[in-house]
Amino acid sequence: MKSIEGRLAMYFIGIDIGTSSVKLIAIDEHGEVLKSASKEYPLYFPKPLWSEQNPEDWWQKTIEGMKDLLDGLNKNEVKAISFSGQMHGLVLLDKDDQVIRPAILWNDQRTEKECKYLNEEIGQKTISEWTGNLALTGFTAPKVLWVKENEAPNFARINKIMLPKDYIAYRMSGVFATDLSDASGTLYLDVKNRKWSNPMLELLGITENQLPKLFESYEEIGTITTELAMELGLKETVKIVIGGGDQAVAAVGGGVVRPDTCSVSLGTSGVVFTSTENFFVDGQNSLHSFCHANGEFHQMGVTLAAAASLKWWVEEVNKSDNFEGLLKEAEEAAIEDNVFYLPYLMGERTPHNDPYCRGTFIGMNMAHERKHLTRAVLEGVAFSLRDTFEIMKAMGINISEISINGGGAKSQLWCEIIANVLNARVVKLNANEGPSYGAAILAAVGSGLFPSVKEACDAFIKVTDSIEPSKVAVELYNYKYQKYKAIYPATKDLFKIISGS
Repeated sequence: MKSIEGRLAMYFIGIDIGTSSVKLIAIDEHGEVLKSASKEYPLYFPKPLWSEQNPEDWWQKTIEGMKDLLDGLNKNEVKAISFSGQMHGLVLLDKDDQVIRPAILWNDQRTEKECKYLNEEIGQKTISEWTGNLALTGFTAPKVLWVKENEAPNFARINKIMLPKDYIAYRMSGVFATDLSDASGTLYLDVKNRKWSNPMLELLGITENQLPKLFESYEEIGTITTELAMELGLKETVKIVIGGGDQAVAAVGGGVVRPDTCSVSLGTSGVVFTSTENFFVDGQNSLHSFCHANGEFHQMGVTLAAAASLKWWVEEVNKSDNFEGLLKEAEEAAIEDNVFYLPYLMGERTPHNDPYCRGTFIGMNMAHERKHLTRAVLEGVAFSLRDTFEIMKAMGINISEISINGGGAKSQLWCEIIANVLNARVVKLNANEGPSYGAAILAAVGSGLFPSVKEACDAFIKVTDSIEPSKVAVELYNYKYQKYKAIYPATKDLFKIISGS
């Protein structure tokens, strides 16, 4: 197969290890999507607040997905594979590279005690000085402490500590590696200086020998193993590029790699993400200050249940799969309606850092119908994203345009709501595959096709459509947002009473 320039085509594969499925994509040297594949795997909730997965499920479904993806493609043209992955998950291997216990995931909330110890006894200021962030229940370091305190025999067996996508990279390459963007979410990386934090490692009781070597997200760590190359029919020269955490890689897939550019992710969780050249933190550590997949830094705020809120509302409450029908109904509900929804189904991260708050509808009366509640769900997620947006604006980050990715981006109504709630132009791109596309871009950079992530994004990513905020709707939502902001402080203590804490 020849490219337009007459040279042999080059294929690059991006693999996204998500919470519910692995998503794979193959692109060519022009950034055109050739093929995609997806495989689901189970998620386990063995106890209240717990969330776990079996790393072997990730591996088996990744290989199944790779075989589907490669079917019909010229396998000889695959040059590099890279990754995106759900962040913060704790994967533990013993000296024989066997998984010690199920992976503890990003949305697991069991570590409140450990976070209180880190933030209050060690001190938020100290933890921030060591890592650039404060302890949150989703982060990896509190999970390490939990295993140390609650599963001592498992803790004693630990030989390797890694993140979800790094487990797949290790199985594919045999190289024990991670990248700086994903490592930023462990709370044992010194983000500012881009190295492991020795004081945090000592506090956790682990050593650097148990941790992977650090790379930039676009760097090659090795080549595919001989055994896997034979199984998949690939050349042994296929490069393995380490990739990054899903939000940083999704930002690459959306071209958010230059200062003051911003993306909103409407996946299971919702994320407001902005790229910065330099490291800095806000005064309260409300945002995550992480390394970016482009070699610089980024600021990020997270609401834990974004598209998950809509999925719960449609599938679990309404016992339906008719997303389109319910969203069409919601268009008929007026902005002026005063039903509010707090999207805290799994607790909340930004800005409340509260594992006990819960999803809440408030303001209903006898005149309200399903359409009003559906719209409230969409607006509630948008208001939660605005909480992060307001912190960024207060830090002097100038954002007038955002790109949206994730499954929720397919809803025109939701995109319009976000444009009006955030008072920013929303752009849609020629590439909307999110993290898997960003991982494929990193594979292209790591293989040498481009000298930098920025240049790769400039070549591949183009704006195809935009939504301008409506002045009238912006004013209505500004007024409504002020009401929304008053609900959490008024209900915070009630959540703790309900939880029994």
